[in-house]
Amino acid sequence: MQSRKRTHMTISEKPHGNNHKKSAQARRIIAAEAARIMATQAQSNFRIAKMKAAERLGADMRMALPSNAEVERALRAYQGFYGGQRHIRHLNAMRGTALRVMRRLECFSPRLVGPVLEGTADEHSRLTLHVFNDPPDAVVIHLLDNGIAFYHEQRKIRWHDGSYHQVPLLVFDADNIDVELMLFDGIDLRQAPLSPVDGRPQKRASLSDVECLLDQA
Repeated sequence: MQSRKRTHMTISEKPHGNNHKKSAQARRIIAAEAARIMATQAQSNFRIAKMKAAERLGADMRMALPSNAEVERALRAYQGFYGGQRHIRHLNAMRGTALRVMRRLECFSPRLVGPVLEGTADEHSRLTLHVFNDPPDAVVIHLLDNGIAFYHEQRKIRWHDGSYHQVPLLVFDADNIDVELMLFDGIDLRQAPLSPVDGRPQKRASLSDVECLLDQA
């Protein structure tokens, strides 16, 4: 009888391959659960969603969790599967509100950012605009002059040089949507802060860009 050939794998190769596959599979499962949490529990913080997902699934907290970008991809897939046309209609309604607000703030070079631009916004999402505020209280005065009630917040964001800055926010209601204006100096229009999703310069859409998005829809 002819002897069968055996393919040998070294000790160092076999565990490495298996561990890599298990790790990748675990990351996908945690990303999917984190996306579900974000979509159904009004959770916008990627880190909190990932920690909750890992805990719920009984994952070893010492393992590498999925990246924010992996969770965002899973969130898009979840919304596409479960949200369908309803999600698209809601997203376009939010973009329509963004356009109307941006027109009223056109003198401050508004830029749409975040989930409404990226397409992952849901009914719990805020509409986020970057506005460029010279002198520093110009936007505040504009809102007061137009009778728009607002309140103040602050948010820590990662700057384009890797440092962290506290940025003031003005929050108000438009079409029953929470709108937040992040106040930047005029010079900051040149370079966007880093995205909390992938660490690259954050995507910003001008008024004409948002008009194009709605025309395409």
